[in-house]
Amino acid sequence: MSQRGIVKYGYLALLSQPASDRPIYRELRQHPVQRIVELGIGSGLRAQRMIELLASLQPGKQLNYTGIDLFEARPAGQAGISLKTAHTRLRPLPAQIKLLPGPPGEALRRWANELVGTDLLLVAADQDPQSLARAWSYVPRMLHEQSWVMCERTENGSPRFERWTRTEIERLADPRRPRREVA
Repeated sequence: MSQRGIVKYGYLALLSQPASDRPIYRELRQHPVQRIVELGIGSGLRAQRMIELLASLQPGKQLNYTGIDLFEARPAGQAGISLKTAHTRLRPLPAQIKLLPGPPGEALRRWANELVGTDLLLVAADQDPQSLARAWSYVPRMLHEQSWVMCERTENGSPRFERWTRTEIERLADPRRPRREVA
């Protein structure tokens, strides 16, 4: 990694805002990935930072990013960006970008088979719990043995991402088992 890349990584891992994203950047350095799926892209800044960091960590590797979000259909008062703005922000980045509008349950029902081989799945805390509950059944087919999943939880008013195990994902995908709440 270049000196500029080291400085950029240091900023992202230690100083960037929101602080809840910092564990993602630290994990990306330890476990670089090529295929990311993000449920709930928010402002698109996290996606932009992840792609730029991965491009500096693995120059020349093909990166794929899929963002699933409600975009313009977000409820009033919920922060986010439009589909057009997301395309404008992410298209120039060194990755193949796919943006899928809609709730996670419907989007994964339609696209899960094309997202096979996902290395990293990120789930934002602002996802509708009912739609997310429907989405979990499609997630195991998207993942492989080295895939990892990070879900955002809000505790005491502060969000944070935590890494979930394959066992937790399998439990969420099985409707007969008790579910762990994301938010």
